[in-house]
Amino acid sequence: QVQLLESGGGLEQAGGSLRLSCAASGRTFSSYVMFWFRQAPGKEREFVARIDRSGSSQDYADSVKGRFTISRDNAKSTVYLQMNSLKPEDTAVYYCAADRNWSSSRASIDYWGKGTLVTVSS
Repeated sequence: QVQLLESGGGLEQAGGSLRLSCAASGRTFSSYVMFWFRQAPGKEREFVARIDRSGSSQDYADSVKGRFTISRDNAKSTVYLQMNSLKPEDTAVYYCAADRNWSSSRASIDYWGKGTLVTVSS
């Protein structure tokens, strides 16, 4: 079992930055691929970024590539999402997720946090 708790959301102006954190419980954090998803009002939850178990490989949605950076600290059982050059369309609830499989889809991911709200004003 893995429990995930996101933090760091809030209100930011367009062009600004926020850093999200996701703290995981348990002693097997390094066994999991970590994901960030987001869900805007009235839209489906969408993939944002993922990072492999060691932190050496990352993958991003085209909409955030070059602006967002995912990282992890296995000693602290925490994954981060650094969000720069924020846009109003980044407004969403951001969810942290964990799964043992790099290629897991949204529907098959094992563990989810409850989310943190990011609002970007224009």
